Amino acid sequence: MLIKLSSIIFGLWLSLISVQVFAMPDIQSWQSDNGAKVMYVHVNGLPMLDVRVVFDAGSARDEGLSGLAALTNGLLAEGAGGKTAQVLAEQFESVGAQLENDSMRDMAIVGVRSLTDKVYLDTALATLTTVLSQPDFNQKEFERELARMKVAVAARKQSPAAIADEAFYKAIYGDHPYAAPSGGTEESLEILNLEAIKAFYQKYYVAKNALIIIVGAVERPQAEVIANSLSKGLTIGEKAAIIPEVQPLSESKVIRIQYPSKQAHIYVGQPGMKRGDKDYFSLYMANHPFGGSGFASRLVETIREDRGLAYSVYSYFSPMREAGPFMMGMQTRADQTDQAVALLQSELDKYIAEGPADDELADSISNVVGSFPLNLDSNSKLMGYLAMIGFYNLPADYLQKFVENIESVTPAKAKEAMARRIKTDKLVTVIVGDLAAQDNANQDKAEQKKVGTVEE
Repeated sequence: MLIKLSSIIFGLWLSLISVQVFAMPDIQSWQSDNGAKVMYVHVNGLPMLDVRVVFDAGSARDEGLSGLAALTNGLLAEGAGGKTAQVLAEQFESVGAQLENDSMRDMAIVGVRSLTDKVYLDTALATLTTVLSQPDFNQKEFERELARMKVAVAARKQSPAAIADEAFYKAIYGDHPYAAPSGGTEESLEILNLEAIKAFYQKYYVAKNALIIIVGAVERPQAEVIANSLSKGLTIGEKAAIIPEVQPLSESKVIRIQYPSKQAHIYVGQPGMKRGDKDYFSLYMANHPFGGSGFASRLVETIREDRGLAYSVYSYFSPMREAGPFMMGMQTRADQTDQAVALLQSELDKYIAEGPADDELADSISNVVGSFPLNLDSNSKLMGYLAMIGFYNLPADYLQKFVENIESVTPAKAKEAMARRIKTDKLVTVIVGDLAAQDNANQDKAEQKKVGTVEE
């Protein structure tokens, strides 16, 4: 017992020391010669450099043509500067560099990881510049990528989780740009064409709509040269227009979708908060003990451990440029669906009314603060934070004040923020599973109640 207690005390001491001595990155920011925003952090250690260019060119910019942003981003490395995708890949591989590109609802990214030795870095950055500024957008590659996306859309229709996710976003966002799936729909992919791809690129892949992030073992003067070189091939252009605000839901809604699976996929939620929200830290810490801390959360304890209704159950806020979703999710046997949904709702009602207990929140704060240094222990993790800070125009001292902001959340603040922001009478509930099994279970329960064999 003494040994175990000593180990715990030593572990807590070590966590405290690690937070106290952890050196926050020195984030420097400026504009490139043609107007791109640049964020840079010098990192000693391995001779590696990570460069990422972030554009305000996610699917929120699709303008009704779902899949446009994703397809545009995907085509960048499929031929550029007259070089085929294979040649471009070989150029990166010849110097051990790794290309990344992706498109989400808010942002689209293109980047590279490379060794900093000039022989390797020059080739990696030159190839990246070609991909960024000289995409070929040829018809053959367009048709191949479009066909691949159509296959992915068809595959989503065979996934109950994907069906539930798509229905959930449509239900909470209505006609807002966030409602449509980033990967496109059957209808939108039928009318997508190469002209739309080129127009999207010309409008959004421009210097003033770009954020360049440089993290690694290069000095500031070299970082400035890299940023100018990457952006000089881009049209100066204009920053993307503001997207509409997300409107709150006016009523609750239950959507049941038939799918022949033994497990029902359940999503419950509503629009939550956006990046930079004044309630961000209160809501983040309020959710942590409720459904955001894994096996230590209330939802897991009640729904999994006490009732055995699900293996995994969770809740989270996913802030975006405008209000991202607050979602609770779980899977359960089809014949337990209504019971599980009712318990999920009652747990939320109870938590909204009571808020987190003092010890629950204290444990969550300790967990978040203690793990914070680990969230910044690599170039890629740090780059993710810089992308978030720069893209969403968060305060420059966001990382420096993160722990302070977390520790400032009290049970009263957490309770007040959740009660004010989460409207339990205006939740969307999406259930994808075997509806017949659910109906049969409800009928059996009703019959049992008639003869008094089921407790109320």
